[in-house]
Amino acid sequence: MSLLEVSGLKLRFYSLDGPIEPLDRVGFQLEEGEVLGLVGETGCGKSITAKSIIKLISYSGGEIINGSIIFDHEDLLSKSEKEMQKIRGAKISLISQDPMTSLDPVYRVGDQIIEAIQVHKKLHYKEAKKKAVELMRLMGIPLPKKVFYQYPHELSGGMKQRIIIAIALSCDPALVIADEPTTALDVTIQAQIIDLFNKLKEQFQSAFLLITHDLGVVAQMCNSVAIMYAGNIVEKGSVKKIFHSPNHPYTKSLLECIPKMNQKQKKLMAIPGSVPHPLHFPTGCRFYPRCQYAMKKCLSQHPGLIKVDNDHFVACFKYSNNSNGE
Repeated sequence: MSLLEVSGLKLRFYSLDGPIEPLDRVGFQLEEGEVLGLVGETGCGKSITAKSIIKLISYSGGEIINGSIIFDHEDLLSKSEKEMQKIRGAKISLISQDPMTSLDPVYRVGDQIIEAIQVHKKLHYKEAKKKAVELMRLMGIPLPKKVFYQYPHELSGGMKQRIIIAIALSCDPALVIADEPTTALDVTIQAQIIDLFNKLKEQFQSAFLLITHDLGVVAQMCNSVAIMYAGNIVEKGSVKKIFHSPNHPYTKSLLECIPKMNQKQKKLMAIPGSVPHPLHFPTGCRFYPRCQYAMKKCLSQHPGLIKVDNDHFVACFKYSNNSNGE
């Protein structure tokens, strides 16, 4: 059995305009030690998928109305808030999206690392501090004993991100959810953080769910990929298959948007239109209005995931047996 199995996940939010269901039938698996990239444009539902896994979606005004989330043979949706507090940080940790605002500005960064250690590992302050300093050293932070006593405003963006990663790994979790861990950083620091992640995943043997819109980061860090569009998984498979044999028109379009060093291109591809608002999702295939291969049936019928190869699935009528271009 996989470390994490998400199946048929469906969310609902309530707004003044009526109920909104941004996720529908989302499902994927994550093995022990695997790095899975969850990829899509802004607004596709990646971050709320992450919040749903650790049952934080209620704090954003949402609720899970269908599906299952099985982690390490346990049904997380049946857990109480008290039980989830013992899982968050200890077994599943989250690296939040923006390192600039993720740390508490009034506490020293070292104290923010040892908080999780003391809560979950029940260590005394002196032992927890020793582990925190060692973690900071592993993160490549120079003079960790000095940085331990500094406040977030005294650190650069890259240093803050390293502190957040240290907090996430402080209790040796089985699963780390990294939500856009390189987005707010400049290119040089991004490269350093990617290199750090690649070293840490070997050392800690944790599984990673990497949420990003950067396919370059996915190519360097992930074993497998799930492509998300408008609250649906539209394609999933190994990194090699997705990059070399993409099937879904959305996946192909995302890859065509990336400049290629060995090819001369007059103009980069751009996907027409934008991700629809959840209140205005199309009835059938949600990518239909932006798809150059759209058929008549795409307008009214929702495509399910079809197996096209070993561990490679795509949600597109173009690959179904009864596809006849209607």
